[in-house]
Amino acid sequence: MAKVYPQEPTSSPCMSYGRETYTLWLKSLVFHSNGCTVYDSNGVIVYRVDNYDTKGRRDVNLLDLRGRVLCTIHKRLLAFGRWDVYRCSDSNCKTQEKPWFQVKRCYKIITRKVTCQITVECQKYCIEKTGGKTAFRIVDIDGDIVADAKQKHSSSGVVLGNDVLSLDVEGGIDHALIMAFVTVFGLICGRM
Repeated sequence: MAKVYPQEPTSSPCMSYGRETYTLWLKSLVFHSNGCTVYDSNGVIVYRVDNYDTKGRRDVNLLDLRGRVLCTIHKRLLAFGRWDVYRCSDSNCKTQEKPWFQVKRCYKIITRKVTCQITVECQKYCIEKTGGKTAFRIVDIDGDIVADAKQKHSSSGVVLGNDVLSLDVEGGIDHALIMAFVTVFGLICGRM
């Protein structure tokens, strides 16, 4: 008797490099859990973060649609406001000595805004709040906007809750990397 196996898609939706608009729902699909769920423009779940422990846990995983861990976010214990993010392979996430990227939390006293500095090898990015409770943007070292998140509006113009965001990601950058940035920022702001 023949066995039927599900076909794997030829391209992964997690490795998109074109311009895309995502919907971030800052709630977990798992009951009594913290996290977020990310939908693409077609309404398909692309990424998710499920944090089964308390908010602000030390280790949090970013997963793809199939539940495969894409990266692990690890909060450093003795380094206040610093996170290391490790890219996961099929075997393990933390077997690498060097993190995929590092995040440092900054607080601008004058504007009273939380910002983050991100170092990915030789590239640098910054996440800064732009207005409202949940709006933020990710900019590169040249000041170009890489991603922009704001409170989502329905097609009829109704403003959705503070836990539903629209994230516009520019082309030419790994969207899984941007989702890892967003996850760390959500942990820093206590949203996950």
